[in-house]
Amino acid sequence: MIEVIFLGVGEAFDEEFPNTSILIHYRVGTSPVTLLLDCGFTAPPQFWREEPEADILDGIWISHFHGDHCLGLPALLVRFWEEGRSKVLTLLGQKGIDTFTRKSLDLAYPGIYERLGFPIRFLEVEPKKDVEIFGLTFKAAINSHSQRDLALRIDVQGKSIYYSGDGKATPESLALAKGSQLIIHEAFHIETEIPGHGTVTESIDMAKRCETSNLALVHIQRKVRRQAIDKMQQFIHLAGSVNVMVPEPGYRITL
Repeated sequence: MIEVIFLGVGEAFDEEFPNTSILIHYRVGTSPVTLLLDCGFTAPPQFWREEPEADILDGIWISHFHGDHCLGLPALLVRFWEEGRSKVLTLLGQKGIDTFTRKSLDLAYPGIYERLGFPIRFLEVEPKKDVEIFGLTFKAAINSHSQRDLALRIDVQGKSIYYSGDGKATPESLALAKGSQLIIHEAFHIETEIPGHGTVTESIDMAKRCETSNLALVHIQRKVRRQAIDKMQQFIHLAGSVNVMVPEPGYRITL
């Protein structure tokens, strides 16, 4: 069983919904594993409310280096230090994940990296460079965004979760999502094309083409989100057999 918890579902500057961030729980044998997908500047408080225990988290995936997806790392890591974390933490992302993490920590709390008191392991995941860890496989493809963004596919226990990060789908990311049980996709607008962003209608079409069972629409522009919720019945009609969701913080789905 895999539990997916939507800690945050908002875009960068949403005053109501925290930055999009997803928590994944599952077991490898009898051992629990917890993974965090993205950690923007408003995401850490949502994580702490859900998981206050400092050693619970095993790994963090960072899709790209925009602040609403990664600049919560300093707060998260320094609180782990305050709470006496001892377990190794694995940070996964594209090339440069180690340099970015060190720089962001040094900007926020100079000198803290050397004093954290728990090991950090960095693993680069790139297209055609899969990584196996925690009993799962990470696969990546480049999405179309204003900053290099890697869409992620996680394969675990015979099931697959696809997470877009930010951006419009590319042929490569579309192929990556094929056959997944859950697609979590950025849908900044309903159908208006905005460079570097996805839409609700494109995400639904993608889920149908990929023959996925569930589609979660996240990172919707703050003024558009209410329109999207009002049109849910229309989206469900368009989606056919796909279960379409516009989750709120705390929403859970089990695969």
